[in-house]
Amino acid sequence: MRANEAAPADGIDAVPTHSLLGRAQELWEELAHAPGAFVPHTVRVIVSPDAGLCPPGWGGVVALGGSAVVTVPSERTAAAVRTALSDLPAAALTDPASVSAVLPVTGILGPATLAYASPEGFRPAVDASSAVERLPADHPALRLLEEEAGRSDSAEASLGEITSSAFVVRERGRVVAAAGHRTWPCRTAHISVLTAPGSRGRGLARTAASAVVAEALSAELLPQWRARSPASRRVAAALGFEELGTQLSFALS
Repeated sequence: MRANEAAPADGIDAVPTHSLLGRAQELWEELAHAPGAFVPHTVRVIVSPDAGLCPPGWGGVVALGGSAVVTVPSERTAAAVRTALSDLPAAALTDPASVSAVLPVTGILGPATLAYASPEGFRPAVDASSAVERLPADHPALRLLEEEAGRSDSAEASLGEITSSAFVVRERGRVVAAAGHRTWPCRTAHISVLTAPGSRGRGLARTAASAVVAEALSAELLPQWRARSPASRRVAAALGFEELGTQLSFALS
């Protein structure tokens, strides 16, 4: 792996350093296999074929706290990406249209907002503990919820990948909302939440997610909420998550 810096990232807003930001950057540096990759006000393009920022063979961008890291699978790809990003405003690094305008993109995932919760900022749902039931992660009721939600929403939530218990809300015996977390590096709890289509907009996702976030914080884990939809972002905000960055993945011809 070789790391190189692109031009200074003009336009990246300064963000005060605090513990949440430091832990988030440490996580994504670990996934990029590039310790110390986040340099203030700088975009770094890093050759890292096995990076966890994106699918294999793709490029990945994570912008956090006034800096950004871009991973690519080869030095040949890195040269093209460095040249393209040198003229791209930093605010556009995770904008699909802007990236597509300067690179020969054949596929894009995202953008997704990255948000994190601290013990001090967490706002638990009222009476969540009394409304939530704990189930094993492989419980059949969760698979029924995924079938009801549909393939797209279920893939986004990834309940099947959680390593914690599932925290669920039932109505008339049926699970209508569920949340859990998957263990990521650097003691991170990546949150998964799914609500049945006919039960959305009633605070059930917040109730289920509140229970899993509380458990993660009690274990001194870093809760991470990755969201693409405005509705998911609103749930995270209601629980006190701070949006600190954005993620985008792209495939090049």
